[in-house]
Amino acid sequence: MSDFKSLIEGTPLLPILQPQSVEQAVNIAGAVHASGLRSIEVVRRTPVAAAAVTAIREAFPELLVGMGTVLNQEHVQEAVDAGSQFIITPTISEKLLSALSDITIPYLPGTASPSDILLAVEAGLSEVKFFPASLSGGAAMLKNFSAIFPEVSLCPTGGISNSNLHEYSSLPNVFAVGGSWMIPKSCVASGDWQGVTAACALAQQQFTKDAA
Repeated sequence: MSDFKSLIEGTPLLPILQPQSVEQAVNIAGAVHASGLRSIEVVRRTPVAAAAVTAIREAFPELLVGMGTVLNQEHVQEAVDAGSQFIITPTISEKLLSALSDITIPYLPGTASPSDILLAVEAGLSEVKFFPASLSGGAAMLKNFSAIFPEVSLCPTGGISNSNLHEYSSLPNVFAVGGSWMIPKSCVASGDWQGVTAACALAQQQFTKDAA
């Protein structure tokens, strides 16, 4: 059974990057690592995603590196072959869950509704992604989920920033939060890796304060 929550214990923030080159991915990962965060998700939205996962793992073996935007069995195999330590999907289906159940690394299926979560629960899962969080009811929806699915822990992503992070991190059924706001596009475009480090550190400070 997938045990994503235990995998990222102690590093509950998951920066999401969409690298345009392997070199850029390694630079971003270095900036994230310098902030003290220890998990990073490389979304499968550019041709270099798989190579980026492999390169980051080689450059920073202490980082937990996974692939996101995985949609089918072919994507799952690509992620595993690249050395992903976890897999995250943007949505859920019985066919996708079947493909994921064949792997040995933790995975987090994407959900956006009670029916999605029920599908995950029926598959024996108790940890899911909630995406896109801001467009799917936000923190208010997650509060309702705690009553309907008390055994389920969620990792919301999508539309989250430092300004509303507290709405999610303070919820008892939220075990982690992911997002691209920790890797500002402006910093990436200008090669300001110290800016990325600062953004990650600020998010970590905010999360720790809100979760206390």
